[in-house]
Amino acid sequence: MKNIAVIGSGTMGNGIAHVFAQNGYQVALIDINKEALSKAMATIEKNLDRQVKKELIDEAKKADTLKNITTYSNMKEGAALADLVVEAATERVDLKLNIFKELDAICGDNTIFASNTSSISITKIASVTNRPEKVIGMHFMNPVPVMKLVEVIRGYSTSDEVTAKVMELSKKLGKIPEEVNDYPGFIANRILMPMINEAIYSLFEGVAGVSEIDSIMKLGMAHPMGPLQLADFIGLDVCLSILNVLQDGLGDPKYRACPLLINMVQAGKLGAKSGEGFYTYGHGTKDLIVADRFKK
Repeated sequence: MKNIAVIGSGTMGNGIAHVFAQNGYQVALIDINKEALSKAMATIEKNLDRQVKKELIDEAKKADTLKNITTYSNMKEGAALADLVVEAATERVDLKLNIFKELDAICGDNTIFASNTSSISITKIASVTNRPEKVIGMHFMNPVPVMKLVEVIRGYSTSDEVTAKVMELSKKLGKIPEEVNDYPGFIANRILMPMINEAIYSLFEGVAGVSEIDSIMKLGMAHPMGPLQLADFIGLDVCLSILNVLQDGLGDPKYRACPLLINMVQAGKLGAKSGEGFYTYGHGTKDLIVADRFKK
């Protein structure tokens, strides 16, 4: 597999494109929004500059990486010759199903389809294609150029051959793949999201404040980031979406989203990307400032 198409140029998509291109793959980065594509390429270049500054790569490697990426606003043009398509579009079931239906008509019979979904069923995605044995999950972690894990999710019909190819490919990217089966939330989010939700419930019920909750988990459990800060980083809307997938898929009330989380999402307080969540995020400072609503 040498030709890779990445669908979606947001935070995850541009990170995935960056990693493939840096490892010598020809990458078609596809997004219907041309402005988003320009922003994605600027982000990739900025992240490569950071790697150069840290002496992880040199200027020649940076130039080669950028040369390996071609942007497209038309999915047919970008994906037609791909050996592997990695979908990293918005975490919406209807959108993803439409993308995979279209890809199935565009791509050759041997093309493998992967989704970077963090919780949506790979089996469901595969069901809208004529190649369910060639559909798999490749759940990269954010930030993609830095984080080593790739959660490789086998759908009900995913073949052993395709799984082995994707596991090997992930290793060639310098990642550590871990294979899991296709059930709601997979492993990463099935374990992570209830912890984040419980932290939000603890705040909601007045057990402790934002700083105290995060500090206890960092200092006492050796977490590099507290659960509330992590929720802000992921996006509170994404956290809520995953919790809904878990509750709908497993039917267990322990996955019920905290009312505070629901209210914050409805109010547009989505975390770092909106400028406010449990903390506020301004330009020019790395200090964590608890949002006014949660200050004592």
